[in-house]
Amino acid sequence: MSETDVTQTGTEAQTAGHDGTQSTETTDGETAERTRAEWTEYAIDGEPKLSVEDLDVHYGEDHALKSVSMDIPRESVTALIGPSGCGKSTFLRCLNRMNDRINAARIDGSVELDGEEIYQDGVDLVELRKRVGMVFQAPNPFPKSIRDNIAYGPRKHGDLNSGLVARLLGRDDSDEEEQLVEQSLRQAALWDEVKDRLDDNALGLSGGQQQRLCIGRCLAVGPEVILMDEPASALDPVATSKIEDLIEDLAEDYTVVVVTHSMQQAARISDQTAVFLTGGELVEYDDTEKIFENPESQRVEDYITGKFG
Repeated sequence: MSETDVTQTGTEAQTAGHDGTQSTETTDGETAERTRAEWTEYAIDGEPKLSVEDLDVHYGEDHALKSVSMDIPRESVTALIGPSGCGKSTFLRCLNRMNDRINAARIDGSVELDGEEIYQDGVDLVELRKRVGMVFQAPNPFPKSIRDNIAYGPRKHGDLNSGLVARLLGRDDSDEEEQLVEQSLRQAALWDEVKDRLDDNALGLSGGQQQRLCIGRCLAVGPEVILMDEPASALDPVATSKIEDLIEDLAEDYTVVVVTHSMQQAARISDQTAVFLTGGELVEYDDTEKIFENPESQRVEDYITGKFG
């Protein structure tokens, strides 16, 4: 970032940027500055997997997201960072319309998946959430066997038929189910640890294993995009490292969007990083290396260096 001249005035610091723009550093350490459109105009190669335009979200009177626009590239990891309450999880849930479940939520703007508007009338939300899967902060395996956790989604959607009735009707997909279970667990880097106990209750797994099982359960329905809301925040460092390695592997075949409070984690695993700051504003979006080494925004630099947040 270019050098700035700072003069103190009372409890505030008046800051003149290299472009002459005046900003004010508040007493809580955050700089008040006017965000520039070019700070969020991240150029990507080819057509985006997800394209967001002028997205606003209100929860009643609370304006949680303010006119957010960004393109998310295919087969890569996009990290969303920022202090608590800045809207990054709200933004993530907009990408597969999970906020529709909140009665007080009002969403305006556009989100396109492969060029198709997901907020238009008539969108099949079940199909949308198959294509854009979600992994939550706390592992939430079903109180079923490891096998049944993986097979649950495909069975529910009618992609797999198994059981007595299916066998009687000659529609038993047990072999296909076994293949899908193994494939999904392999993709989730869990197969070698559980292959000899697929019929054990999933709740008996460790926290890190449960989270990888939930990732495998998401993969089993064939998503194109995987949304992750702080997927390692409740895990120990060893389990966290496995999740991070898995995320990097998944980006070879899937579009991954991750909310994280850990800037070190964002720097390790992501290709590009979007920084949300107070007021539900997307302040900067660029290559991860650029964001962490040479951000355009003084507020982003202050956040990354720990001056606030």
